[in-house]
This record gives sequence, structure tokens and C-alpha cells, in this order.
Amino acid sequence: MKVIIVDDEPLARSIVKEYLQKHSELELVQECNDGLEGLKAIQQHQPDLIFLDIQMPKINGFEMLELLDHPPAVIFTTAFDEYAIKAFDAHAIDYLLKPFSQERFDKAIEKLSVQKNTSAEKATRELLETASHSPSQSQRIVVKNGSKIKIIPAQEIFYLEAADDYVKIHTKEGYFLKNKTMNHFEQVLDPQLFVRSHRSYIVNMQQITRIDPYEKDNHIAILRSGAKVPVSRNGYVKLKQVLGL
Repeated sequence: MKVIIVDDEPLARSIVKEYLQKHSELELVQECNDGLEGLKAIQQHQPDLIFLDIQMPKINGFEMLELLDHPPAVIFTTAFDEYAIKAFDAHAIDYLLKPFSQERFDKAIEKLSVQKNTSAEKATRELLETASHSPSQSQRIVVKNGSKIKIIPAQEIFYLEAADDYVKIHTKEGYFLKNKTMNHFEQVLDPQLFVRSHRSYIVNMQQITRIDPYEKDNHIAILRSGAKVPVSRNGYVKLKQVLGL
């Protein structure tokens, strides 16, 4: 099995490398010191397993996994994180809390071999869905823009729009596509800042300059950028609640 280590701490990487020596069935193909480097290495080598830290500079471990089309099996190597632990416990992917021993490491490898028949990709996607409810994960959205990675702070989003299997994230730089659902973003973004104004739209409340009547019981939200976002009857009720009207 091909293995990649992604961790910004050299000492942590060296410990995993040392512990791997006991496991001849695992071949270390690359070690990476941040999520962007990890992303490139995973796309290049297509490993069977990655050892992944969560808190890293640039993009964190969860954000890196989100950008992969087909994530491999993951064993996390991390310091304590409440939401991470909930995510791991819910989806039976092993995690090693730093500092960890060779014995604990060996147990994680054993667990991996037992779980080989389950879909690593499905388990990882379920884990990411749980982890996305962490407050730190709702402060920004990370997207692939061609070969580049774009980090969008939540406050810079004008509005989100449903687009088939994707969501368009509209900003001053144009829009970016993310392979998620509107329901996902409605659940993870701050409900005091982002409101589902319409089945196909979520609007940043700080961007609204006025709300005008539009056909029957519907309305239109006019944004600072000049963009017009549809507001359904239910959406209008939600907007008024958040605005305290």
C-alpha cells in the first residue's frame, strides 16, 4: 500500500516514518509539510492511505480532503479538536492523538486492514460533512479554480446560487463553483449572516441595501454590488426575522 504523510511538524512526520518501518506492507512515497503540497502529492501518487494532520497553514486537513475527487483512506494525526473527534467517532476512521506510541499506531494500522472492505471514499465524505459543522470550518470556503486553490472568507461572499450539482459562490471577483448542496451551506454558514432567501439562493445579509416587492408575494433583494437576488414568500419571512422586523 502506498502511503503519504501530510503534517506541518517535522517531528510528527519523523515519528510516523519511524513507526512505519515496522510495517513492510506500507510504502512511504512522499511526505508533505502542508495541505497544498499534500493535494499535489495525492493527485500524483494516488496513495492507498494518508496520515493527515488537521491544523496546518494555508489549508487545513479537512479542506484538503474536500478538494480531492477520490479521497484515499485516512488516519488522522492530530492534537485534540472537539469537532474532529465527533467526526471521527461518527464515521469510524481512526485518529491518533499526539503524542502517540508505536503500540497505538500499530492498532490504527490493524483497524485499517479490518476496514479494507468498506469504502474509504464514502467514509471520508461522511466525516467531512460532520466536521464541516465546526465553527472554524464555517468561516471560509476553499475551492479549486482551475489548477489554483482559492480561499474565500465567508464575509466576502455576496450570495450563493444553486447550479445543478454545484453551488455558485458569488464574490467581487466573480463566482466560484463548489461541489456541495444548498442545504449543506444553509446548515454550516452563520444563520445570522446568511439566509436562504429562495430555494436556489442564500444571501449575505450585510450585502443587502433594500428589498423591493416583485410579482405577487415575492420580493427582490438588491445588493451593494447591484446584483438582484430572488426572495420567495418563505424567504421574506426569514429575512424579516433576522432583521428583527
